[in-house]
Amino acid sequence: EIWSHLPVPIFITIGKRTQTHRLYFIMKISLQTTILALSAAAQSASAFVAPQLPLRTTKATRGVTDAAATTATTSQLSMVGGPVLQKVAVKAGVAAVSAALAGTGFVKLILDRPSRTYGEGTVADEYDAWTEEGILEYYWGEHIHLGYYSEEEKYMFKPLNEAQYAFIDEMMKFGGIDPSTDGNAKVLDVGCGFGGTSRYLARKLGPNAEVTAITLSPKQVERATELAVEQSTPNAKFMVQDALAMDFPDNTFDIVWACESGEHMPDKKAYIEQMMRVLKPGGKFVMATWCQRDDKTKPLDKRDQRDLQYLYEEWTHPYFISKEDYGVLIDNTKMMNPVKIENWVKETINSWRHTIFKGVKDPRGWIFKPKKYVKCVRDAYCLERMHRAFKRGLMEYGMFAATKKVE
Repeated sequence: EIWSHLPVPIFITIGKRTQTHRLYFIMKISLQTTILALSAAAQSASAFVAPQLPLRTTKATRGVTDAAATTATTSQLSMVGGPVLQKVAVKAGVAAVSAALAGTGFVKLILDRPSRTYGEGTVADEYDAWTEEGILEYYWGEHIHLGYYSEEEKYMFKPLNEAQYAFIDEMMKFGGIDPSTDGNAKVLDVGCGFGGTSRYLARKLGPNAEVTAITLSPKQVERATELAVEQSTPNAKFMVQDALAMDFPDNTFDIVWACESGEHMPDKKAYIEQMMRVLKPGGKFVMATWCQRDDKTKPLDKRDQRDLQYLYEEWTHPYFISKEDYGVLIDNTKMMNPVKIENWVKETINSWRHTIFKGVKDPRGWIFKPKKYVKCVRDAYCLERMHRAFKRGLMEYGMFAATKKVE
């Protein structure tokens, strides 16, 4: 019955099966987006408390006992409610499906066309904009990186910041970093964002440790420094610096930490070489970064290439490489002992939908910023595309740990 009420014909003949799947995928996402929007509206409306209104009764109910009046009223509502509720349900269904169809066009014409292609200065500009808007910090908190979830944990019931702190703790274990042995370490955090991880490391390792954190975004440095003062963390310092041309002397740091910064690097080789250069002999290197599947074992098909191109260009990434290729780059420096490599997709994948769920559950971060609505929808759509890419194995979450050779 819903389909019969649609205002436009929906029967479209599509020649190729792949196109049919594509249209189905877009319609599915559109309907999900509609549901999310309705949920957000409901969440916003719940902030306003409406007065309790008395139930009106007809003359037939007057003069009878309260129980009888209630029974009579309920009977009347049941008699009238059936057809009325049916019509309301049909109209609501028509509206939802029509919105999904309209959303299909919106997705195809707007969301499927990347808007933030990588270029000179784009990474710094985007992170400056995100910092000033406040939306990214509202939902991701101090840490602009994925969280860590055990197999038993459901993301709907675990605060995102707890998952992010759990990730830092697990990354420290993976890299062999411990306050008992690294309490006096000089640490470099490459690509620090708002500096949440940098400050956490500074506090975790103790007051004798020194954490230097770098980013391309002046606004992030400003915000990270403010938070360091607020949180009484004087042993974390922040500066604007290009990770591909760091001006630190060779062999400066005991620990080099890089969490989700390699994605934005246009020269992965220089990125790795610079981090190995500034690490002291015997020092610890640990890195987490998004990687694409190794195409040497399973070549990328047209769908893979199309999806990767979207992920590159929507969030200003130059390109991704495989975790195997990163391993080769590290080995080729000739500076490092054998590198440990793992794929943490299972441990981190819940983060993508956790963020979307958080935005729907609590729309206050974006609902009063109408100029940012389209950008927020684009980001939510990209989060879902990221989730799907990781889930089907196109993307992997690369973890790397190694120590520098002592000559």
